[in-house]
Amino acid sequence: MVHVLSSRILLHPRDPERSRAFYGEQLGLPVYREFGTGPERGTVYFLGGGFLEVSGRAQTPPDPAVRLWMQVPDVAAAHAELTATGVPIVRPPVKEPWGLVEMWIADPDGTPIVLVEVPADHPLRYRPGT
Repeated sequence: MVHVLSSRILLHPRDPERSRAFYGEQLGLPVYREFGTGPERGTVYFLGGGFLEVSGRAQTPPDPAVRLWMQVPDVAAAHAELTATGVPIVRPPVKEPWGLVEMWIADPDGTPIVLVEVPADHPLRYRPGT
């Protein structure tokens, strides 16, 4: 069995500066650490219980199978804040049939990001009988 000590999602954007502006300024993710120099330097952001590293440079669009899932306490508030900072909303908040409230945005390279609110009565928070 592999003993994992830490983990992070790695993104290699086509335009690193534009992606750092999106994740750091528009989304407001706090920086965990930075490394290297120049435009391809790495920036690692806190991402709830994990990390998101934006580093290097890609020549091709991101893989369509990659998506980011970010839980937030209030999707409606996130919608208002992101709209105010100019983040295009791909899909506004909707309560899904499975009970989560989801809103979709995308990073500058088109990587889909779902912002999720878990209602207080949802099984992810509440377990009947416990």
